[in-house]
Amino acid sequence: MAEVNRTAKFMIGQVVKHRLFSFRGVIFDVDPTFSNTDEWWEAIPEDTRPAKDQPFYHLLAENEETEYVAYVSEQNLLADHSGEPVRHPEVPKFFEIFDEGAGAYRLKTVRAH
Repeated sequence: MAEVNRTAKFMIGQVVKHRLFSFRGVIFDVDPTFSNTDEWWEAIPEDTRPAKDQPFYHLLAENEETEYVAYVSEQNLLADHSGEPVRHPEVPKFFEIFDEGAGAYRLKTVRAH
């Protein structure tokens, strides 16, 4: 089987929104292909189930009611151009500054002693 070379469309720190559902978030990790459980994947209705051979993104996500972690296929994400920061309480754990113009966060600098 030929290896597929996938390049992620979105970057860590970028604010994105879901194409179908009303939530948005900041990307804190990327899997080059699907890396969740088969149970998770099979729980998605077959007519909207994404392909596994694409990047999947871990988001610190929010909707109108709550904040949570989401795992979303690249095909279901769009760049969020609102210029608004994400209110998820774990954002400061991963990121430093929100750049409104770029619609993205800067990763925290880790210093070793």
